[in-house]
Amino acid sequence: MRDVYRAVADPTRRRMIRMLAEADELPLHEIAAQFRMGRTAVSKHLAVLKEAGLVIDRKVGRETRYRLNAAPLREIQEWVSFYERFWAQRIDSLKDLLEEDNE
Repeated sequence: MRDVYRAVADPTRRRMIRMLAEADELPLHEIAAQFRMGRTAVSKHLAVLKEAGLVIDRKVGRETRYRLNAAPLREIQEWVSFYERFWAQRIDSLKDLLEEDNE
């Protein structure tokens, strides 16, 4: 089952997402070189991202290359945008109330 929220909850995985967003595609060894953990641990993080649909991998010879699939992040963006509107409305209401008090 795809859980985008669980996948992005971890700061290591968020960093991996950013790395992949800034690159077209990265091999496992280049990703692993950016972290203080072994390739196995990096692979486990990438597996969580892949399970959430955020990462696509492909084999090139013996090497596995990864790239970002940002489409599932839309789910998070939509969720966050609801709360942006919610708070914007609340702040506008507070502003109106404070302006009424000043009159």
